[in-house]
Amino acid sequence: MSLGPAYSPVRAEEKDRLIKSHLHMVSFLTERMVSQVPAFMTREDIASAAMVGLVDAANRFKPSMGVLFKTFAEKRMRGAVLDEVRRMDWFSRSMRQKQSRVCHAIESLEKRLGRPPEEAEVATEMDMSLDAYRQLLGEVSYLGCVSLHETIEDTADGPSLLDSIEDPNSPCPVEMVENSQLTQELARQIDRLTEKERLVVSLLYYEELSQKEIAEVMELSEGRVSQLHSQALLKLRTYIRRAQGDAAAQLHPVR
Repeated sequence: MSLGPAYSPVRAEEKDRLIKSHLHMVSFLTERMVSQVPAFMTREDIASAAMVGLVDAANRFKPSMGVLFKTFAEKRMRGAVLDEVRRMDWFSRSMRQKQSRVCHAIESLEKRLGRPPEEAEVATEMDMSLDAYRQLLGEVSYLGCVSLHETIEDTADGPSLLDSIEDPNSPCPVEMVENSQLTQELARQIDRLTEKERLVVSLLYYEELSQKEIAEVMELSEGRVSQLHSQALLKLRTYIRRAQGDAAAQLHPVR
């Protein structure tokens, strides 16, 4: 009985070729994602998960998909890393409570001061020393907590901040308007960040530098870059959610 084309030696050789010719993506993706995963995940952990994603991409790829293998593989590799993060159940309830405390402090100060708060002001609001506050920022600087990949809503499959920056394929008119409004709001809120926070966000998400490269550019430690990244995105998360809440209130006023 024939095993069919899926098991032919030619197909197996093609898979091997795809994997070998794209191995460089593993180290590239590892450097890009190292600042977006839990601190206890080493580069080796990320690379291992990315490799699993690359092999999975080779197994699933079909030329008829109409996309480049590199594009398809990158998505599978990123997904594999995120799956590994979720599998490890890294973000404990206590961490979420700490993250929520920071967000509430930022929001409270924003309302009182009428401007984005400084680090020292947030630390004082939380009754912490500046060093202790910066250490806390380092603890919560994990994917899903303070990342442009984080969902704006409290759901796992809701829209993320990064979705508002990307240009979706053939969006419907309503989606175009909604995305445009959210993009404008995000841009406006990014402008309200401190100069260092804006630079970190720009270099990480637009220039796609690694955290190590950003540290070299800004002449700071990687830990300090991580702290600035955390605070900037916690601010953005707070601002965008509040803006969405205000918009919803205007559409559905309480009578």
